[in-house]
Amino acid sequence: MDSVARRDFMIASAKAVGTSTALVLGTSPASAQGGATPPAASPARTTYTGDMIDGKRVVTALDVDDLEPGRKHLLYFRGVATPTGQHWHVSVKVARGARPGKRVMLVSGVHGDEMSSIHAVQTVMNQLDPVAMSGTVMAVTDVSRPALESMQRRWPSSGRGVDLIDMNREWPGNENGVTAASRHAGLVFNRLLRPNADYAIDFHTGTTGFEVTAFNIGEMGVPAVRAMLELYPVGQIYDNPVYPGVLHNAFMEVGIPSFTPEIGAARVLDPGMIALFVEGTMNVLKHHGILAGPMGRTAKDVRVYVGNSAFPILATAGGLVEFLAKLNDRVEAGQKVAIQRNSFGEVVAEYASGVTGEITGLRSDAMSEPGNPLAFILFNRPEPREPASYPE
Repeated sequence: MDSVARRDFMIASAKAVGTSTALVLGTSPASAQGGATPPAASPARTTYTGDMIDGKRVVTALDVDDLEPGRKHLLYFRGVATPTGQHWHVSVKVARGARPGKRVMLVSGVHGDEMSSIHAVQTVMNQLDPVAMSGTVMAVTDVSRPALESMQRRWPSSGRGVDLIDMNREWPGNENGVTAASRHAGLVFNRLLRPNADYAIDFHTGTTGFEVTAFNIGEMGVPAVRAMLELYPVGQIYDNPVYPGVLHNAFMEVGIPSFTPEIGAARVLDPGMIALFVEGTMNVLKHHGILAGPMGRTAKDVRVYVGNSAFPILATAGGLVEFLAKLNDRVEAGQKVAIQRNSFGEVVAEYASGVTGEITGLRSDAMSEPGNPLAFILFNRPEPREPASYPE
């Protein structure tokens, strides 16, 4: 079944979505490595190693139904082995409600430089009271542990000296893959994330040197996804399936409605933006009946621009970049948005938008060499959508 058929299926069945649908829909480049077949969506019950780290038990597989209701549980999941034979351990926080209900998965730390996304998930989890909840919320905030240790975007692999692997091109991974990052993704997805999610949110920020607005990425044509996207009081929605290998697409491929929030700049905490995504995520939990109480602000309370494509402006020269427009500004096709000067202060390049839309990302590093993205403009492409780049 190709991706179009899979998305059609999800649209047709969205009203019935409430538990993970076990769809096997071909293989991604990551899952094709080694030709291994991923485990079933519901592996063996929770498996403890017998180890403790800082007083927290270690698991190699998790079924949240094995955990005591009405309380929070802190665990470590044992991921792939390191070059020294130890393991990368991923922190897991589970708020299991006192009553049965839906299961929502919150993920961050797929990229190691995305601090606001981690803090947003931590803030949501700290606000939950399992005694008053129906269902389960599970959070993983440090998926790409070796990248987080040095607060860099990519997983440093020692396979050929030092490779830098983008974990958000590896999903759903392969437990027998050719890189440690692929194997780690396979273990985490098959044994931790997928079996415990009815809905999933994968939080990100812009990358180091590139700042983005507060926006969500997801497929508005899937009703279960659209319902969640519209519960956030943020000003932009990017309606696009984006790259293969992205975590929220791996969830979608197995029938778990999912999307990605993007929360500003990398390597910093942005309290104002974090608050917007905490509010929206709490709305999602209320929408699924996990929490009671009135909704906070949603997309109905703010001006939202929805686009299906992101137009990149790439540097053609080297030098200092001065922007003539800001994040969230509306720009017209042909409008100048940046100029670039060399070491003498001479203008060596001018950059204009090729489309009419809104600025959703700008380079925050003041200098640029040829080929670097300088800006992304969110806009609407009239022809059918294809997976496209975006300012992550």
